[in-house]
Amino acid sequence: MNFFGTIIRFFQGGGEMMYPIAIVLIIGVAIAVERYMYLSYAALRNRSLWNEVAPLLSQGNFRQAVQVTSKSNAAIGQILSYGLARIQSARRRDDIEKAMEESLMDIVPRLEKRTHYLATFANLATLLGLLGTVIGLINAFAAVSTVNPAEKANLLSASISVAMNCTAFGLMTAVPLLLIHAVLQTKTTELIDSLEMASVKFLNAITERQTQPQAAS
Repeated sequence: MNFFGTIIRFFQGGGEMMYPIAIVLIIGVAIAVERYMYLSYAALRNRSLWNEVAPLLSQGNFRQAVQVTSKSNAAIGQILSYGLARIQSARRRDDIEKAMEESLMDIVPRLEKRTHYLATFANLATLLGLLGTVIGLINAFAAVSTVNPAEKANLLSASISVAMNCTAFGLMTAVPLLLIHAVLQTKTTELIDSLEMASVKFLNAITERQTQPQAAS
């Protein structure tokens, strides 16, 4: 109970600018949770679909692979569907690769969506904290100018302590948001790299199947 009471007193002592920082924190946490769940689920679906499609590609069973990828809404399914759709009409490997790159360009913005806001919110929380402290100091110096000189030191020190709460809360909001932003950026990069790696493996499988009849003849 004392812990929550301390938090409440700390929040109340920071002044009105504590509320905008709290709103930034809530929105940032909501975005972080949503992005982490989305990226984790996307990675799981991609891994599951690739494990199902990879044996079909190695066997050259492209028709069944198309059936599997067309039923999936995973990112890797969309990329492979683009590539599989171009196998019959494409004359060169580059044509299939360009089609898959086009699909990847459509997927990447969805993976990176809203993540950059976390860095912006971290900077915003820091600036709001500093602004709240400056406003608090201005009010403190304005207040001590009208009191008894003997009370000025005590009143000023108390007012400054209260004003610094805003900066402290801003930093306590900014630091976790920056760390979460870095984690999500890393997770997004790993997911994009896995999609690119799957595309390369798919192209290699296609090339191997196309060169086998030529080698046999």
